[in-house]
Amino acid sequence: MKYVLDGIEYDVIIEKKNNKNLYIRVKEDGKIYVSCNYLTTKGMILKVLDENTTSLQKMVKHALKQKEKSDNFFYLGNSYDIIINEDIKKVIVQDDKIYTKDLKMLDKWKKEEIIRIFDDRFVIVFNQFKENIKSPILKIRDMKTRWGVYNRKNHTITLNAKLIEFDIEKIDYVIIHELSHIIHFNHSKSFWNLVSKYCKDYKKIRKEMKE
Repeated sequence: MKYVLDGIEYDVIIEKKNNKNLYIRVKEDGKIYVSCNYLTTKGMILKVLDENTTSLQKMVKHALKQKEKSDNFFYLGNSYDIIINEDIKKVIVQDDKIYTKDLKMLDKWKKEEIIRIFDDRFVIVFNQFKENIKSPILKIRDMKTRWGVYNRKNHTITLNAKLIEFDIEKIDYVIIHELSHIIHFNHSKSFWNLVSKYCKDYKKIRKEMKE
């Protein structure tokens, strides 16, 4: 089945299940996936797609961005083409390219950069805080749904390793956000006032990180 959106023809993959509702997804392969009940007809599916073009446009845009992230190497807010060269002794970042002997070397370098940069930014941002707070323990790991987490019980802040893909401004924002939770363990007006004290553009940054 085909569907035309903004003049572009998309393949529609229909997955029939014992669903009560109809669900739409757009994956990185550029196809529209519809999960629906066995009794749902193609005409009914087309009607639902027509009624949700705005949502579809957002899904397509998001899928394209995810594909770009999969195809390129992102580091501190910039996208790089990976150049493999067996003679390379260490990773080199130059212009819009990143040179490495192999992907194993690149992965090792990336992990080292995550630790180095996150540690540096954490110390810098913490020292900006005029509030009397005890420095928490910094942890780093991959997380699927959150950029950072403050654990009040263990007094630890965990940063998502994927933050290395963003620029320093966004990394700093997440650190400010989590440090502010030490004082306000909620998302109250007082919390956001404290975040704003150290990150004036936090609303713009949050919006950009959600795109």
